[in-house]
Amino acid sequence: MINSIAFKPAWYLKNRHLQTILPNIIRPQLTFLEKQRVELDDGDFIDLLWTQTRSQKTLLILHGLEGSIHSPYARRILNYCNQNKIAAAFMHFRGCSGEPNRLLRSYHSGETNDLREIIRHLKLNGVSEIALMGYSLGGNVTLKYMGESETDPAVQIAIAVSAPFRLDICSTTMNNGFAKMYQKSLLDRLVGKMGQKQHLIRESPLDFPNPADMRNFWEFDDHFTAPINGFDSAEHYYASASSRQFLNGIDKPTLILHSRDDPFMTSEVIPEAGELSDSITLELSNHGGHVGFVASDGLKPMPWLQQRIHRFLLDQGFLATTNQPGLTSSDI
Repeated sequence: MINSIAFKPAWYLKNRHLQTILPNIIRPQLTFLEKQRVELDDGDFIDLLWTQTRSQKTLLILHGLEGSIHSPYARRILNYCNQNKIAAAFMHFRGCSGEPNRLLRSYHSGETNDLREIIRHLKLNGVSEIALMGYSLGGNVTLKYMGESETDPAVQIAIAVSAPFRLDICSTTMNNGFAKMYQKSLLDRLVGKMGQKQHLIRESPLDFPNPADMRNFWEFDDHFTAPINGFDSAEHYYASASSRQFLNGIDKPTLILHSRDDPFMTSEVIPEAGELSDSITLELSNHGGHVGFVASDGLKPMPWLQQRIHRFLLDQGFLATTNQPGLTSSDI
């Protein structure tokens, strides 16, 4: 099902780049979180952050490309969860928690095996019901996981925000116009991480170019992401990992929040109604940018995403109805 979204942007923030950039300029202070390192089966590790409230029902949050707890959207949702007593765990992808991961292997837009290990870990820590939520790249991982055949029964519902449904289109879009600025920022971080792994690159039987020579996502994914993670090429990686092809397989309540003016992609990536399973609600807005969705109270910018996420959790019976959404000090 495709619905028009209830989001209305601040009147002075209808530009898609302002919607995308403003939330990243305003960085909220972080409230209490507990860190836990999870050792993976292949000898690598992933760092989790837990909110103060613990419950058998827990929201598992995945970040976007080169995101971390330092990403403002991550801080906002975790602060919101703390202040509204919602149990949540934030999963850093490999190498994103501030310490390089041990292996040459990296995270990517279609990596769901690490997610499966973290879900098993949550279950060993007393979590029996999981609401899975991802932003951007994490949204793609969420949707791909939900549409795969081996979804864990503990995962009850899912939410995806600004997911790149077609990775090939997104990579091409990011190499044009103003979007090149976003690409450069993200690519610089990816190249920097490859620089930290020079010893692993030298030990690898694969032949890699200088990561600093990569000019765009297509080149980086073709020369690094794809071969490191077992794909033949960037094209093979994009075709295998894009979430759009998995949407028909999702059989649990899933909310997708997306803006038509997302500067990281074009309207071509948005799936048609016939591609969605009956369990999916795709809410589209004309404005909102990429993981933006900044509303307003008069002249004051106000958040919208946290409350919409909270409302979905309530509507699906994942949280007690006494825990109503409300504005908090974690707002923009």
